Amino acid sequence: MKRLFVLPLVLFLAGASNVLAQDVRYNFAKETNFAMFKTYKWVPIKGAEPLSDLVDGQIKGAIDLELATKGLKRTEADTADLIIGYQAAVSTEKQYTSFDTGYGYGPGWYGAGWYGGGGMSTTTGTTSTIYVGQLALDMYVPAQKALVWRGTASKTLDTKAKPEKQQKNLAKAVAKLLKNYPPPVKK
Repeated sequence: MKRLFVLPLVLFLAGASNVLAQDVRYNFAKETNFAMFKTYKWVPIKGAEPLSDLVDGQIKGAIDLELATKGLKRTEADTADLIIGYQAAVSTEKQYTSFDTGYGYGPGWYGAGWYGGGGMSTTTGTTSTIYVGQLALDMYVPAQKALVWRGTASKTLDTKAKPEKQQKNLAKAVAKLLKNYPPPVKK
């Protein structure tokens, strides 16, 4: 069972298909001055399912690149302004698809009166499993041990995507996830 869980998770985190756009959400502590944050340090989130070193490196690398464009610098020092970590999960959903041939006729008006009739119609259906992956990124202020920003990205997974496409989609997902970091300042 664990092997079945890890494969779709790896595929999502390494990138997902373009079937559906990512669903991205974020929230933040409104009283926080995000301009004061210049450095961050990665930390594991307690209780989160550990990933392979390869996938972990791909996720952190994509996030590091995007945070660098926001003016943040990664450090290993305990004096970092922010500590950040991520969690990942995969769920499954059932998709039902049906098709009706619509052939045949039924009751209705014809000429001078009501008639009833019969016909033949065929409905066929299929069921498939859809994998949905989610990546959650948390940012904490170490001194107060307070969560100041959290973003999540969810997307339907394509288990057949090529590695190059997966990496490209991971970069897009992370860029979209961090689009509103730092949060816009209201004047």
